[in-house]
Amino acid sequence: MELPIQLLEELESVPGFSASDFTEAHRQVPPTSIRMHPLKAPVHYGENLDAVPWCNAGRYLPERPLFTVDPLLHGGAYYVQEASSMFLDYILRSVYPEPEGLRVLDLCAAPGGKSTLLASFLDERSLLISNEVIRNRAGILGENMTRWGYKNAWVCSNDPKDLGKMQGYFDLIVVDAPCSGSGLFRKDERAIAEWSPENVQLCAARQQRILHDVLPALKEGGCLIYATCSYSPEEDEQIMDFLAAQFPLESVPVTVQDDWGIVRVTSAIHGINGYRFFPHRLRGEGFFITVLRKASGETAMPLPKFKSVHARQMAVQIDRFLEQDSYLLLPAENNQFMAIPAGMEADYHYLKQFVYLRKTGITVGGPGPKEWIPEHDLALSVDLRKQLQTVELDLEQALLYLKKETFATPAGAVKGWNLVTYKGLGLGWIKVLDNRINNYLPKNWRIRMDIDWETIL
Repeated sequence: MELPIQLLEELESVPGFSASDFTEAHRQVPPTSIRMHPLKAPVHYGENLDAVPWCNAGRYLPERPLFTVDPLLHGGAYYVQEASSMFLDYILRSVYPEPEGLRVLDLCAAPGGKSTLLASFLDERSLLISNEVIRNRAGILGENMTRWGYKNAWVCSNDPKDLGKMQGYFDLIVVDAPCSGSGLFRKDERAIAEWSPENVQLCAARQQRILHDVLPALKEGGCLIYATCSYSPEEDEQIMDFLAAQFPLESVPVTVQDDWGIVRVTSAIHGINGYRFFPHRLRGEGFFITVLRKASGETAMPLPKFKSVHARQMAVQIDRFLEQDSYLLLPAENNQFMAIPAGMEADYHYLKQFVYLRKTGITVGGPGPKEWIPEHDLALSVDLRKQLQTVELDLEQALLYLKKETFATPAGAVKGWNLVTYKGLGLGWIKVLDNRINNYLPKNWRIRMDIDWETIL
């Protein structure tokens, strides 16, 4: 692996950098890490794995498995996330020791690592908006947020300028900005071929535009968390100085343990605190993150008056599926309905004025000719009732289900709708008929790869 000479020379002046150690680290296999779902991970899952020091739910794996053939991944028991980026969890817990009723925007959210982390962190009175402007990536984001299963985590697909029109709406904005990607050289050698000083400058200009467009949506006293997977100061410390020069933002320092290997840096002009991750100093990839607080500026715009569209009669159908009764049922496309937390309908009507809500709460299904037809989202919800008719699958059955292939009616299945589970974790729905079962896994969710059954089983 030949690292760009220009980058190595540029980093010589950065604290914590050692060209020889940095180069040697890029000859090593990168670590694999996961972050466990606080409600879905099986009991004792991960207890024999090394912990990520700055994230209680983070674990290192001894080697990278074939995640595609693990039903627990499909059911949302964990998310495969790079360990360095899990430092967001530590920052959140430092800045918000009691996160209550926050409105949070994850601006550049796909594929969903930081959004699933945020959803796990926030309380049920908080609202998370995960945005991804690129539509196909927004689809992947929506799937991952569905697996995570929270009804207060919504997905939109808009330009930052659209979100910036929501003056003072958000308490917290997270911007994991598109960047030149040098921090991922070890995981993706294609990033080396694509790296150049010119691309770094293009990315820095784009980062400035993104931040300039979205920051009006951050309320006075709210926090901005900015991150990249780039080593280049133009995309890191220099962006911090740009922010401090353009907006009334103050640095919010956090205390880190020396033995973690994280390098604390300060920007050259305004002294803003940032945190650098180098692969030769810790078990993780290249990463940079900073947190700033808005000292003055916008106060939140009032939410609009609205006529409720809560479908009271339809909600009776949902009570048998959802554990909590603190939800509203709103109409969606194609005769479907979606459950959102009670008390958030004003936010729903407000957001619709500015953004395209691609996923709102939990899509619970809709009425059929004879019965309610549950949606796949519902099977993965953390609020799903425990008393539902469920059928536990073994590994082979679970993978056949996830490949959307036929398999024999499982033991314990009864006629009608059944929630299929693996190790107690919901995977989706089947409907048992007299002589067959119908697999209701969405086609676009199915496993497409050929499985070597002798190896897997």
